[in-house]
Amino acid sequence: MPRKKAPGKTGTKHTHRPELVVITGLSGSGKGSVLRSLEDLGFYSVDNLPVELIPKFAELTCENPSIQSAALVVDIREGAGLRTLPKVIETIRRSVDARLLFMEADDDAIVRRFSETRRPHPLGTDKSIVRSIRSERAQLVPIREIADLIINTSKFTVHELREFIGERFRGRRDESNIMVYVTSFGYRNGIPSDSDLVFDVRFLPNPNYIPRFKLLTGRNPAVASYIRSFPQTVEFVDRITALLIYLLPHYIREGKSYLTISFGCTGGQHRSVMIASQIRKNLADAGFQAKVTHRDIAKARP
Repeated sequence: MPRKKAPGKTGTKHTHRPELVVITGLSGSGKGSVLRSLEDLGFYSVDNLPVELIPKFAELTCENPSIQSAALVVDIREGAGLRTLPKVIETIRRSVDARLLFMEADDDAIVRRFSETRRPHPLGTDKSIVRSIRSERAQLVPIREIADLIINTSKFTVHELREFIGERFRGRRDESNIMVYVTSFGYRNGIPSDSDLVFDVRFLPNPNYIPRFKLLTGRNPAVASYIRSFPQTVEFVDRITALLIYLLPHYIREGKSYLTISFGCTGGQHRSVMIASQIRKNLADAGFQAKVTHRDIAKARP
């Protein structure tokens, strides 16, 4: 259904080359939020447009000079017709600047969202949500492979997702932005599955063996000062900061929108927390957008 009434045609028909963002991906990954964000940026927006109508929609946007940018959602609700989307995208690129945006999230994040909204999965209620997600993910593999931009929304709040889309598409689309997520974790609880880069900081002296630090975390100034007092800590932070500042522009040129960097120690309480916090600060000071999360900081110790 159209989200906004298309402006009427007036005068002689003129053609231009508008921007068209086609949003697809997994159910529960935030496609609707992205569409609303683009609508707020002035995109003419349509939800759940049948695939066979996309070429006609592209043609109409070319004929109407008042539509400079448009966005539409097409997803698994389309059924078997979704398989033709790659060919349709190839066709419309002859007349519009089309970009395919693929939305996804980790299984546990999607399960949680369906549980919170109590909505059924589009593939039906005859199987579990997890099986439906995996079936949908498998069906969308060919489309994901041709996407211009893939966004995993597992860590995004709705507000953060809208902010990210605004930064990505506002004005003439600043492609130089990358969001860096710096995460601390404990190896005893496993490596975060969404990590792009993982660094092991268990070689640093462990504050856990000092009684006055045992029940504190790396956020505590005294604990942080203790970890920082060792020359290997200072050298490690300097070397990793320099490496990341070197790497990030290369990731940006490859079109990567976000990067998750994980630092692990034994329990995720002391060393990884301090290091992750310092690296986030260093990257922010260097001009990059960086956020820090401490996955295991609240987990009880045995």
